[in-house]
Amino acid sequence: MIKLPTKHDILDWIAENPTQTSKRDIAKAFGIKGAARIDLKRVLKELEHEGHLEKRKKTYRDPDRLPPVSVLQVKAPNADGDLFAQPLEWHGEGVEPIVLVIPRATDPALGEGDRILARLQVVHEEDHNYEARLIRRIGTAPRRIVGIFRKTAEGGRVLPIDKGADKEWIVAADATAGAKEGELIEAEQAGPKGRMGLPRARIVERLGDPTAPRAVSLIAIHQHGIPDDFAPEVLQEADAMKPAGLQGRTDLRDMPLITIDPFDARDHDDACYAHPDDDPKNPGGHVIWVAIADVAHYVHPGSELDREARKRGNSSYFPDRVVPMLPDRLSGDLCSLHEGVPRACIAVRMRIDAEGNKLSHKFVRGLMRSRASLNYRGVQAAMDGDPNDQTGPLLDPVIRPLYAAYEALVSARNRRQPLDLDLPERKVILDDDGKVTSVGIVDRLDAHRLIEEFMVLANVCAAEVLGAKAVPLLYRVHEEPPMDKLESLRDTADAAGFQLAKGQVLKTAHLNKLLHDAAGSDEAELINMATLRSMTQAYYSPKNFGHFGLALQHYAHFTSPIRRYSDLVVHRALITAHGWGEDGLSQHDIEALDATAQHISDTERRSMMAERDTTDRYLAAYLSDRLGAEFTGRISGIAKFGVFVKLDETGADGLVPIRSLGNEYFHFDREAGTLMGADTGRVIALGQRARVKLTEAAPVTGGIAFDLLELEDEAVPRGTGHRLGARGRGRGKGGPRRRENKARKKDAKTKRKVTRQRKSRR
Repeated sequence: MIKLPTKHDILDWIAENPTQTSKRDIAKAFGIKGAARIDLKRVLKELEHEGHLEKRKKTYRDPDRLPPVSVLQVKAPNADGDLFAQPLEWHGEGVEPIVLVIPRATDPALGEGDRILARLQVVHEEDHNYEARLIRRIGTAPRRIVGIFRKTAEGGRVLPIDKGADKEWIVAADATAGAKEGELIEAEQAGPKGRMGLPRARIVERLGDPTAPRAVSLIAIHQHGIPDDFAPEVLQEADAMKPAGLQGRTDLRDMPLITIDPFDARDHDDACYAHPDDDPKNPGGHVIWVAIADVAHYVHPGSELDREARKRGNSSYFPDRVVPMLPDRLSGDLCSLHEGVPRACIAVRMRIDAEGNKLSHKFVRGLMRSRASLNYRGVQAAMDGDPNDQTGPLLDPVIRPLYAAYEALVSARNRRQPLDLDLPERKVILDDDGKVTSVGIVDRLDAHRLIEEFMVLANVCAAEVLGAKAVPLLYRVHEEPPMDKLESLRDTADAAGFQLAKGQVLKTAHLNKLLHDAAGSDEAELINMATLRSMTQAYYSPKNFGHFGLALQHYAHFTSPIRRYSDLVVHRALITAHGWGEDGLSQHDIEALDATAQHISDTERRSMMAERDTTDRYLAAYLSDRLGAEFTGRISGIAKFGVFVKLDETGADGLVPIRSLGNEYFHFDREAGTLMGADTGRVIALGQRARVKLTEAAPVTGGIAFDLLELEDEAVPRGTGHRLGARGRGRGKGGPRRRENKARKKDAKTKRKVTRQRKSRR
């Protein structure tokens, strides 16, 4: 008779042989054969029920030990740059083990939230219990969605708030987190698809009433995964900070530096001052000082504050709130250049000649005291002859010299010819309850342009000095447009009766000539929009590829370290380059520069999308009580499924579905960016004037829909018509396929007709 091992023997063997834990392995180890396997199965079941073992498919393991091959979720690097991971297969009752990821040189870069399959080895170190070697990356953190909860008998469903999302998510009864009917929630994917092929989800956070005015930005924050709460250790580190002193700094407290910001600015991270250059060799020249908050003094590499700032990448701005990169103790206090308070700064002194050409520059690490916190409107009013009590005393000694230096920089700018787009910026105005009261166009004042020119020049100086000293940094890169987008822009310009230079190296001056030629015409907005769409997106890189849009060879972001991590990296590089202290670039900063550049480029795009989505929702809310009203606008986009119209009044974009364009088939020409009616030959193209009727405005999704009433002052037939590509019989002659062939034959002829019409209107 075969003797069964004791439970203690089995547990000891599994602990010593973690890779051989199937019932077959255990039976083989103890020589158990035949009918005795039934008794072994009974013993294993008892160990499982007693909690000593856990069955995973066909294997058994100690629940207080991790399996030798486990799924882990990577955490953010610690202060030493070490990468730890959370075990997702831990089922023990004790303290969760700590796993250190040991990367190989050939492993891909891992980031916070990545999920990996790794081989584990037990170790007995002070700060970790396991070491993990990557087998493969299997994905990122579970997909998260924001939506409206609908209660059902089985638990509930989540209706995503994304525009165009038509798939619901099933929530089990034990995964609702107590959510109520109609409540706004955040959920994450939870396992494979359920019945009816719908994905499963579990609710991770309840966000409240989706119709509340201030829920608009909250939706975007959660939808795009923007961190909006600081961990206690981050706040504790910030609260422990003390104001910087004068030691090791240049004393700039007597210099009349001032800040000029929007009237509702939450922080002040740049100050400026200018005066005539007293060097006789530079007649008519100017000296410009730009002082920037010294965030690097407080946010050291590898600190909790640094990890959090890098994770966020930048601050995100919404009409009703700011999600800051740094806690308020820093962003709104110690790093903000408040009036009359000593503040640490890194400043650059720049000498320019009478024509605005930079002659020299020098950086210092200083201590400043802002003479005044001014706003753009107040400064511009003072220069226009209407000073107030605050700007009046500063007009002659401070404000006029700033404008004199700015005029010189304008001369240099005109020679340099940066891209000069004219696209109005709209701002959503809220009342105290968070409801939209109006949507206004932001005035572009010389006071705005003055600060922009000073900041651009300071950024150039930072890039030049670091490049000359061969210190690693992050450049702000904007590459020239790709050829296919340029050809599309040329086609648009030709159709509108304008020309874009061809057969030579493209410069911003060529684009500016096109924009200048179109200025004041009916096609001006079309040309500006088409030019913007031809541009590539700017990004951060340790390599310098220049900035096409600004027509600059060397450019880096230096002037906003409170709200951009890129600028903090540049500040650290300046500290290292000048030997100002131990809080410059760390070795980890330098080694991770490529990854940092990619990460903060991504977080910048994330914030832009969240801010855009928030504006869309506010505009939809603003228009929601005006259904049936008529508006004027321009065609701003063409797609297979319809056309987008941007309203003149608010700048809101809405969709005209193709089914509402009439009872004819429309051929979509991707290259030309047009829709053409198969029967009438009607062409719908970018930039055309349109009158529309508002048919839908959904604040929760930001979706806006119109009916097209007039195009270029001509009435448009309305009807349900055919969707593009629909099959079956139609009302016109022949089916969709025949009309599509007819449309293709008319295409070239119609393009020539449109071109002649637009030229004649000029």
